[in-house]
Amino acid sequence: MNESAMNDENSDETGGGAAVGRLYGVGLGPGDPSLMTVRAVEAIAQADVVAYHSARHGRSIARSIAAKHIRADHIEEKLVYPLTVETTDHPGGYRGALNDFYEEASARLAEHLDAGRTVAVLAEGDPLFYGSYQHMHKRLAHRYPTEVIPGVTSVSAAAARLGEPLVEAEEVLTILPGTLPEEELTARLAATDSAVVMKLGRTFTKVRRALERSGRLEEARYVERATMAGERTGHLADVDPESVPYFSVAVLPSRIDAVPPVRERGEVVVVGTGPAGPLWLTPESRGALAAADDIVGYTTYVDRVPERPGQQRHGSDNKVESERAEFALQLAMRGRRVAVVSGGDPGIFAMATAVLEVASQPEYAQVPVRVLPGVTAANAAAARAGAPLGHDYATISLSDRLKPWDVIAERLHAAASADLVLALYNPGSASRTWQVAKARELLLEHRAPETPVVVARDVGGPGERVRIVRLGDLDPAEVDMRTILLVGSSQTQVVRRGSGDGGGDCAVGGDCAVGEEIVWTPRRYPES
Repeated sequence: MNESAMNDENSDETGGGAAVGRLYGVGLGPGDPSLMTVRAVEAIAQADVVAYHSARHGRSIARSIAAKHIRADHIEEKLVYPLTVETTDHPGGYRGALNDFYEEASARLAEHLDAGRTVAVLAEGDPLFYGSYQHMHKRLAHRYPTEVIPGVTSVSAAAARLGEPLVEAEEVLTILPGTLPEEELTARLAATDSAVVMKLGRTFTKVRRALERSGRLEEARYVERATMAGERTGHLADVDPESVPYFSVAVLPSRIDAVPPVRERGEVVVVGTGPAGPLWLTPESRGALAAADDIVGYTTYVDRVPERPGQQRHGSDNKVESERAEFALQLAMRGRRVAVVSGGDPGIFAMATAVLEVASQPEYAQVPVRVLPGVTAANAAAARAGAPLGHDYATISLSDRLKPWDVIAERLHAAASADLVLALYNPGSASRTWQVAKARELLLEHRAPETPVVVARDVGGPGERVRIVRLGDLDPAEVDMRTILLVGSSQTQVVRRGSGDGGGDCAVGGDCAVGEEIVWTPRRYPES
């Protein structure tokens, strides 16, 4: 039995000794009476009262499913909805009108229970899965002995009628109501593996647009009245919106072993993975990675992408960006859907430029290329430390592998003299050991030694360490390729919040202990 702890201890008597009835929430399955469970049939047989919801026309799908188990001596309670569309003159609006209805309906059932009668509330599918019964349950289950009898859901029925696996291995299933806003539907459909969208009917056109915008329309299947008379299945893209009833669902089945569509030409999507693992991915990027036939990138970034059956992975060294870009474009010319992965945001010192540079050559002019943004290293480090990028700032790479140091030094002078906060990327590596010290020397010509510097390493990763130091105390030996430096302006503030004696390090995960320092740059700049 699915009972609350309170119901486990509840007797069948009230405090005054009078017997009370038992409440059953009876799941009937998706529509075919033969899919009712044995326990559901038993509960109806034990009931004195059979209750079911219906629209104003009085017909009830739930009753029709259980019809042969309803006896002449059963007391039947029709719980008739006062409205089925979201237009009403009720002072509380649609929700207010329904709330009043549920209160009145549960009060009617309570009268039977108080009189010692057993009540079975019928529910299509499963009682606690988008079901009307749950509104009775929330109002009555804490007062009366209650048993909820699960039923086969429309989700399971739809997958069975399609004859396609719904989820397999490590795939994630997302169940969505079609009543969500279109942007929310699009984001969630893009990010998940498999999905079922419920409550179509009037929402169908919006759901179809969300599937198209998320790149999932060609995979989408349609199931109407699963296991009932009038059942219909097919490709969702072929369905006439005017023919779609409420009792229909959209299904994105498992992608594993799915036959990929034949494409004359594929595409390249350059994906920003953020500074670390999956928590930093946008829904759009997550969806693009899941949909790709091939993952191409620097091995460290490729390893961040979850492995999927049938997906090819091509890791390479971090110094072959042009070759990597050309390889991805050639795959796309053969009809492959390719995701080129890049840390942080792909347009900031990363792979988007390399891909677009090669894609500008005439032989690749017809290959579609998209760039999906990611959380930047600077934004991630700033968030961990507070808000040092709250005003104007400049982003400069200290790597002199692709530009002369003289150019870097000139830009450091210009940005520092303009009193901009600085985000310094690629500050050091095993082969570049002197640039940080030289940059500190140049910056001290324009900034006070007390200027705060955020030293952030491996933000979001297992070795995360974020410290706030003075510019004059910045130790180049602590800086490597996985570190980013945020150098404050003359206006940047450091504040110790709380009463602790913290040492200035943020805990991994971004929660600073009480007494830790935060750094922020005011949005208001003093007038000359």
